[in-house]
Amino acid sequence: MATEKKVSKRKKRNWTPYLLILPSLLYLAVFFVYPMGRGLMLSVWDEDAALKIHSEPRSDSPAADRLPQGTQIEILDQQGNLIPPEELEEGSLLTETWFRIRGEDADGMMVEGWAPETRIRVREETEDGTPTVGTVRRKLGSGADPLTDVFSEPNENSELVSTLDTATQVDILDQAILEVWFLIHGETEDKVVEGWVPSRYIQVYSDATQGRIDRGNAAEVTTRFFEKMVNDRFFMSALRTTLLLMVIIIPAQFVLAFIMTLVIHSRFKGHTIFLYIFAIPITASDLAVGIVFLSVFTQNGYLNSILQGLGLIDSPITYLSAQTRHWIIIAVWLAEVWRATSLLMVIMVSGLQAISNEVLEAAELFGAGLWQRIRHIILPLLRPSLQVALILRTIFALQVFGVVVMIGGGTVVTTLANETYRQYYEFRNANVAAAYGALILLLSMASALFYLRAIRTQQEVAI
Repeated sequence: MATEKKVSKRKKRNWTPYLLILPSLLYLAVFFVYPMGRGLMLSVWDEDAALKIHSEPRSDSPAADRLPQGTQIEILDQQGNLIPPEELEEGSLLTETWFRIRGEDADGMMVEGWAPETRIRVREETEDGTPTVGTVRRKLGSGADPLTDVFSEPNENSELVSTLDTATQVDILDQAILEVWFLIHGETEDKVVEGWVPSRYIQVYSDATQGRIDRGNAAEVTTRFFEKMVNDRFFMSALRTTLLLMVIIIPAQFVLAFIMTLVIHSRFKGHTIFLYIFAIPITASDLAVGIVFLSVFTQNGYLNSILQGLGLIDSPITYLSAQTRHWIIIAVWLAEVWRATSLLMVIMVSGLQAISNEVLEAAELFGAGLWQRIRHIILPLLRPSLQVALILRTIFALQVFGVVVMIGGGTVVTTLANETYRQYYEFRNANVAAAYGALILLLSMASALFYLRAIRTQQEVAI
């Protein structure tokens, strides 16, 4: 019995850690995993990639084939089909109206059936605009048949009920709005396709016999959005500028942050005040920093005012223009270094405080100079903090946006983050914007893996 009690106690699971971590997992799932997954899907999933081609002009008919979006087509015939009223809100579809009419034919027989609106002239309407009485229109042309066909359904391919003479008065009993379907002929590299499609997906050219597939109704996985991104005229410029900013910002910030960390760690009199001063830029947004540095480098800004006041220049220098692109890069570099160096410093200060003072004092006692202590003690023990600092700063460098927009306008000098914004808000192309976002994510993950491999502790290397 005692053994069984011990086994039961050993098997009892402690659920407290799982309950504590559950809110964090739910938060990550809702606000990180799901949005990121949706964004990645947008970059490779095209909702309008292809148009289904039907064997008959009905939405419930089976799809015989499909043609890619943008395919040039030939229009062979057209036919109207009833659609639900809620679908009439789509502005791209072509419609035709049919009237259910009742009137006497040439033999004096009452005829009831459907005729297109183009053949009936409305004579009387109710207050709300509903037609009630009309007459049969005259057909133009010397050889035109004077009789108008009346069908059993609002469809020219339905059974013919009878015919009515020109100017015959009819009662309009009902009306139906139909969407036009086109019988099209299209070719791709490997096949020829012919079938029926709704007009809402077709752009008809002026001659009414030619057109193109404007959008599709069948989704598929595609690399088309990445191809559009790579072929975008701003892509290479944005990629080069982003990588350049990474190369010139991160080393400068690392050196400055490390020097600031050593200054704070020396614990000289008043070092706390310097810590507060160094940390001030953390509170500033990138947009605010961009405005500040724009006021420095603009033609009538602080820099030109100071240089003119000192007599070093006679007239203002234009720093921020298409002809002085290098000055825009310098201004963005200075703004980013000023804004985010303190973030690296805070992380390094936290890591350095975890290093025992006895270790540093022992090294100094045995004659180790400042450089030797930095190289052999401080930097090796700071590796975990350096990993975090460099990964965060690289991610932020890949996302430089507000400073670039404020200083350079986002056109002369552009970055990957700025192009993501332009594609989404200016060009309304969420898929290409998602492709830019996926590229930024890929570069961020690659840089994080590089830092994790390059800056490892001795325990990590042993593993």
